[in-house]
Amino acid sequence: MTSQPAATEVVEAEGHLIDSQLMNAMFDTVVRHDASFDVLEFRIGRTNDEPSFVSMRVTAKGPGALTDVLEELVALGCRVARAEDAHLIPADRDGCAPDDFYSTTNHQTHVRLGGRWIAVERQRMDAAIVIDGGHAVCRKLRDIRAGDAVVCGIHGVKIVPEFQERDRHGFAFMANEISSERRVEVGVSRIAAMMRGVKEAGGRIAFVAGPVVVHTGGGAYFCDLIRHGYVDVLLAGNALAVHDAEQALYGTSLGVDMETGRAIEGGHRHHMRAINAVFRAGGLRKAVDSGVITSGVMYECIRRNVDYVLAGSIRDDGPLPDTVMNLVEAQDRYAAALQGVKLVLVLSTMLHGIGVGNMLPAWVRLVCVDINPAVVTKLADRGSSQTIGIVTDVGLFLRQLASALHD
Repeated sequence: MTSQPAATEVVEAEGHLIDSQLMNAMFDTVVRHDASFDVLEFRIGRTNDEPSFVSMRVTAKGPGALTDVLEELVALGCRVARAEDAHLIPADRDGCAPDDFYSTTNHQTHVRLGGRWIAVERQRMDAAIVIDGGHAVCRKLRDIRAGDAVVCGIHGVKIVPEFQERDRHGFAFMANEISSERRVEVGVSRIAAMMRGVKEAGGRIAFVAGPVVVHTGGGAYFCDLIRHGYVDVLLAGNALAVHDAEQALYGTSLGVDMETGRAIEGGHRHHMRAINAVFRAGGLRKAVDSGVITSGVMYECIRRNVDYVLAGSIRDDGPLPDTVMNLVEAQDRYAAALQGVKLVLVLSTMLHGIGVGNMLPAWVRLVCVDINPAVVTKLADRGSSQTIGIVTDVGLFLRQLASALHD
């Protein structure tokens, strides 16, 4: 049996390669694939802001092995040195891409067309890149149509990772840490400063909130954030709105009195009565307009024209008329609401948080707050490397955040 001839390719990378430890990751990737590298050129940045540059020849045991290592290197910010346009193949049917389509990351991506690099629009992970009228756009597989020009392979593709640089943007203060209670207070003050900075720059802030916001008594403080203009988008499930309506109508959450913390006799029926009251009114907006609901998170959102999307699930009671039960439609409405958002805070909702993380480009700051440490780290594990986490009670966090923003 004849052994397969070795295959080689020259790749290049530019950026803060040392600060972000990308150089080590690139070398480790080559070695892990049982390939070899030969550094042809390396220029280190002479100042904090000047990027470094590396060019290296990668050699693998065969073309297939080389393709495997190159795909991982491109995801780290490398590009094939040969000046070659992206390879385009037309989709042969709706909802399907060619087998070798390039699967995107959440980092800023460029493709080479007609000898020049163009930025990919609507950047997100787990999508294909379609060339449409001279524009390169991330598109979910389900949205591809027959005849779409889909970028395939890794030639003519480069990404620019969001480098984790010595807290240069004031956002790495808790990266890769499980915060203590003392760190929570420090973290809250810095998050408040971020929120002020985003609003002063005219940016939008989104919150992804679970029903725990209501259960823990954080609803009043969240309403305070809404009234002071710090919430531009609310993304949640059916449960948040249901228990928020229950509290507004009966003063309970899951039948527990929010003032005394005691279960109310017959209180287990309150959330169903709340659903019924909203249905009778014709939905949340009509319930607010007619005076059925006069307080709470949804009341404040509706009165102050805050964009909100409620995405349903198989476990929902009711659900409310406002809840989007078509999964694809809910995903699309989430993605549309997130356009232009500069900061996202995820409050104790793992699945909705991961879903939103998958929709965001890596340069959108993402904060995850949860009492469970596993939830706090899961977003980063799923590819949203820009995530930082605070391990604490969500009600306590919202109370401290509202106070810090007032200060």
